[in-house]
Amino acid sequence: QVQLVESGGGSVQPGGSLRLSCAASGQTFSYLTMAWFRQAPGKERDFVASIMPNGNNIYNAKAVEGRFTISRDNAKNTLYPQMDSLKPAGTAVYFCNTYLPRKGYWGQGTQVTVSS
Repeated sequence: QVQLVESGGGSVQPGGSLRLSCAASGQTFSYLTMAWFRQAPGKERDFVASIMPNGNNIYNAKAVEGRFTISRDNAKNTLYPQMDSLKPAGTAVYFCNTYLPRKGYWGQGTQVTVSS
């Protein structure tokens, strides 16, 4: 079992940047393909980006391609996204989970609001 805690959200103006964090407990994080998801108000939760255990084979959804950099530090059991050139459409609650999401791993998420 892995527990995931997201943090680092906040309010930012369009064009701004944010770096979120996802802290994982447990000893299996370094073996897992991890991903970020987001859920905008009134919409379903969508996939954003994923990263293999060794940090390779990064895949980004088209909506964030070129603006969203996912990374991980296995020594710290932490997953990151660096989000640049944020758009109002990026307003959402951001979650981390395994690439094939496990129901019991969903955390509270962290709110990101992009607004002028």
